[in-house]
Amino acid sequence: MAKATPDAVLDVMLTDIALSSILHVCSGEPANYAGIAAVSLADVVLTPGDGNGDFAIANHTSGRKLTVAEQANIDIDVSGTATHIVLAVTASSTLKQVTTCTSQALVDTGTVTVPAYIISVADPT
Repeated sequence: MAKATPDAVLDVMLTDIALSSILHVCSGEPANYAGIAAVSLADVVLTPGDGNGDFAIANHTSGRKLTVAEQANIDIDVSGTATHIVLAVTASSTLKQVTTCTSQALVDTGTVTVPAYIISVADPT
């Protein structure tokens, strides 16, 4: 018996993440939205929504993917070592997604660029 989940169903989760209005570069993994303040080193405002510039949902090799666009030259607010990228919605104080990044020392007088990355949802196997 084959297994299947329609793309529209997989896209529900990705569409929800694409509602994020801010990206934080963090020195650790926040436990919740309130915890972002303690670990945020830099942040940039995003344009929420699939296809609006910062997010794009599409087919992936074995499922669906959300591409988060590159965010270049983000001003660093606090010195520290970046280890995580966090997507959140400021209006509802909601943490949407956390991922790791290449560890990098940041200095508060500089900028940081977050390259484009994908969040994928696999088809059932």
